[in-house]
Amino acid sequence: MKRLSLFTLLFALTFSIGTNAQSTDLLTLEQLIPGGNEYRNYVPRIPVNYLWSGNSLIETENDSVWIYRNPAKLREKSFLFSYEDIRAKINEDQGKVTSITFSSDGSSAVRFYTGNGVGVFDYYKKIVTVYFSYPESSDNHILSPDNELLAYTKGNNLFLMDKNGIEKQITNDVCEDILNGQSVHRNEFGINSGIFWSPESNKVAFYRMDESMVTSYPIVDMSARVAELKPQKYPMAGMTSHQVTVGVYDIDIDQVNFLETGEPDDHYLTNISWSPDGEHIYIAELNREQNHMRLNRYNSTSGDLEEMLFDEKHTKYVEPLNPILFVKSNKDQFICQSNRDGYNHLYLYNTSGDLIKQLTSGEWEVIDIIGFDNSGSNLYFVSTNPNPIERHIHSVNLKNGKITQHSSFPGTHSATLSLSGRYLIDRLSAHDNPGQLSLIDTRNQKSDLLSFSKNPFEGYNVPSVEIGIIKAADGESDLYYRLVKPADFDETKKYPVAVYVYGGPHSQMVNNRWRYGSGGWELYMAQKGYLVFVMDNRGTAYRGFEFESVTHRQLGVEEAKDQLKGVEFLKSLPYVDSNKMGIHGWSYGGFMTINMLIRYPDLFKVGVAGGPVTDWRYYEVMYGERYMDMPQENPEGYEESSLLNKVDRLKSRLLIIHGDEDPTVVMQHSNQFIRACIKEGVHPDFFIYPGHGHNMTGADRVHLHEHITRYFDDFIYTD
Repeated sequence: MKRLSLFTLLFALTFSIGTNAQSTDLLTLEQLIPGGNEYRNYVPRIPVNYLWSGNSLIETENDSVWIYRNPAKLREKSFLFSYEDIRAKINEDQGKVTSITFSSDGSSAVRFYTGNGVGVFDYYKKIVTVYFSYPESSDNHILSPDNELLAYTKGNNLFLMDKNGIEKQITNDVCEDILNGQSVHRNEFGINSGIFWSPESNKVAFYRMDESMVTSYPIVDMSARVAELKPQKYPMAGMTSHQVTVGVYDIDIDQVNFLETGEPDDHYLTNISWSPDGEHIYIAELNREQNHMRLNRYNSTSGDLEEMLFDEKHTKYVEPLNPILFVKSNKDQFICQSNRDGYNHLYLYNTSGDLIKQLTSGEWEVIDIIGFDNSGSNLYFVSTNPNPIERHIHSVNLKNGKITQHSSFPGTHSATLSLSGRYLIDRLSAHDNPGQLSLIDTRNQKSDLLSFSKNPFEGYNVPSVEIGIIKAADGESDLYYRLVKPADFDETKKYPVAVYVYGGPHSQMVNNRWRYGSGGWELYMAQKGYLVFVMDNRGTAYRGFEFESVTHRQLGVEEAKDQLKGVEFLKSLPYVDSNKMGIHGWSYGGFMTINMLIRYPDLFKVGVAGGPVTDWRYYEVMYGERYMDMPQENPEGYEESSLLNKVDRLKSRLLIIHGDEDPTVVMQHSNQFIRACIKEGVHPDFFIYPGHGHNMTGADRVHLHEHITRYFDDFIYTD
């Protein structure tokens, strides 16, 4: 076992964090859990925000907006306007201005958002140039780049509204199983929208999803006088999925054409992007097996397939998550992200599909793209370089490939870039830093502090948090963990343990952000005298493809072996009471909770599983088949990963919690597990949250965590 410090690349030491004891008061769940009536007072908040208007630095505090026309002179700012100046120009019934965004080119046009609409305010002229009030029962509102048109959905159809409030219906599908302008493929593959404006605002592309062939899943609303059925289309692994096409509405000729995406219908259309001239649409198309991706270019007017630029295959899966990005000032080149060399990196292509060069490489991953400088010579991005539990800001020169690191302080960085590329607004959070904003000069990496958050736990003697590394079950991979200890920790005493687990793809629980990412429930349990342990096993993200895909076709197997190593590490600590250990997780973590209880039945006294997957045959097509293949193709893997055929091994007290309207992990998972338990004479406990989906929100979320805590207390201490 190794301990680590985030101040060195060798991770040789362990650091703890806490605050000086000034109060013996304990924090409550109302203060620590989202939905609690005091929660907002205990979340780190940076009081002054900063953003860019071209090359001018904008400062916002409360509803006042200021401008620094020269970011190098931070003592010279001018008042620009207030939110009240905008609100006074619109009808009172439109509500308060909730947020604003500035134009990237530095113009005086500011987009503003209210609870009921979106508009544009000219801060030079002090006028609202356009305002769109959201039509009743409308969703998915997307303003055109030129601010002249609003695209949105009503019901299952796509609409446009002009600045005079005139509405035009673009699609006319009567069948409710056909959806236009909405996210598809159950929001997998990075999809979060169904509407895509062309750069010149003269065309709009949209998804059209036909779900008529998909089985309707019965979700029931019990709040009605007579319970009402709210069926949703839910394609399970191995079953018939929906069919998706992409339409393009040409505003100038008032016509919709559909791209000729061809056969088979049973495929995924992901990562839609427009060419800079609006003449072409690029789509990363993936087969049903998710092991072959083609980047195709279509003519946006005729819908014809023009060319397959390149393809990518893998024996396990290919997972496109980001649309291509055209190089600024060069419409013939674009950036593609791929993990083809084992880590997610940047590749430069031309529009003929020729690879010009790989821009980044190494045993680290590109996490996010910030943008280009004004010339398009340098691309700024966030990555896990130099270590996987941090995020740092870098740039790469497209011509010579030189990579420059712009962030220096250990922690988790994100950034926005000025138009010229001269300055970055850097947002940092670290284990001992609740948050700060700084201005970085990209020429010399000089950093000036702009604003920072106070410690929301100031005055409280809060539990400490440590991080460290242990070896995975393969004997080679490093696994990062955090350990939360009571504030009055005494290593001569024995402590009960609460293990919190997630462990699934696209997750990373342990990283160098505020308090190493520990949440309110962990702090609360440590206040009550528990040690709380969280570890990222193999199968989680940002460590390379092999690290994540080791679980392919056998979800729950390798993850459990790694979590067992974590428990063995805990049991080796002299202050751990190995007879008083419990485990809790939600969703994939709920699956892992039960999985650990039945694979290693003598480890834990208690487990609490929220919204658990219990058999991957009941989970959705896209996610399930990516990681498990079809049940018909991998019957042994589905059998090994199922929890339903192992309930006879359950010895611990187990509480299963589920929202009765869960559309993600449908309640069939919990019902079938309980049914299997009844058959085997096993007695888990079950708790339902009426009217809730995949997780509990609002005040009920506080109740949830109180219920989880009570279950731990009730059965950890029973003999």
